[in-house]
Amino acid sequence: MKPRETGWRHLMQSTRYSLKGLRAAFRHEAAFRQELLLCLMMLPLAGWVARTPVEWLLLVGSGVLVLVVELLNSALETVVDRIGPEHHVLSGRAKDIGSAAVMLSLIMAGLTWGVLLWQRLT
Repeated sequence: MKPRETGWRHLMQSTRYSLKGLRAAFRHEAAFRQELLLCLMMLPLAGWVARTPVEWLLLVGSGVLVLVVELLNSALETVVDRIGPEHHVLSGRAKDIGSAAVMLSLIMAGLTWGVLLWQRLT
């Protein structure tokens, strides 16, 4: 058995796997591409809306949260699809629950942006 890598080697290998995952999500997941584009477009707007560093972090963080949840949902869907293409009630439930998580993160991001934008404009 190969000894487990630690330290810098482990960090470098983990980083490679993470970047590989981001590339795969970008290549294969339309929702991830759309949400990433939206986040990148809203980044300059966050600088205008936010009046404090904490507000900026809330705006940017809410977008990052959406991306994180989308990545987890995509991973879940990939595993379910790997198990088999036939319809199964539990597979459908798992995918629906993942989709609900994405929806809740989008709602939270929308509320965060809405409240801070309202404060900025009033």
